[in-house]
Amino acid sequence: MTCVIDQAAIATRVDELGAEISADFAGKDPVLLGVLNGAAPFLADLSRRLSPRIDIDFLALTRFGSEGKVGIAVDTATPITGRHVIIVEDIVDTGLTLSYLLGLLETRDPASLSTATLIDKVTRRIVDVPLQYRGFEVGDEFLLGYGMDWEGRFRNLREIWAVMDFAGFRADPVAATAGIFGEAGDRLPS
Repeated sequence: MTCVIDQAAIATRVDELGAEISADFAGKDPVLLGVLNGAAPFLADLSRRLSPRIDIDFLALTRFGSEGKVGIAVDTATPITGRHVIIVEDIVDTGLTLSYLLGLLETRDPASLSTATLIDKVTRRIVDVPLQYRGFEVGDEFLLGYGMDWEGRFRNLREIWAVMDFAGFRADPVAATAGIFGEAGDRLPS
């Protein structure tokens, strides 16, 4: 495991994105719409850098079937008709999920629809999707931390880590993360 983006770099970039969004949406009351579960840490930090005149809501997507069809598991409770909506994602890779989500939300007649992602895996892009606000462009590494997970675990890491030996990681995640977590899975002091 290798730390690819540390806490300081994340904080600096989230500050910059917050300033960009604040300038672009000055005098407006946007809705930050986080895609669960991965976007929660990024959305929380980003929202604290914006005007208090924002609404925050979430939705959750699900994939099913061998073709990986996307559906809504939990829909937003906030009406978005006539609102400026910023979809907040932890990571965009193929673009298929975000493309589906943009199409769905466009049918709800928002005043505008923008996207913000912390991680852009542009090398994996299948569908071109607009990313107005993006934190970092990365390669094809498997990433953990700051919302990104493996089987629901490791989202709580404050940094972003690349798994260099995925087969070894899958075989023994405790051993693979020993430099980050203790033997019993407890966070080591930073």
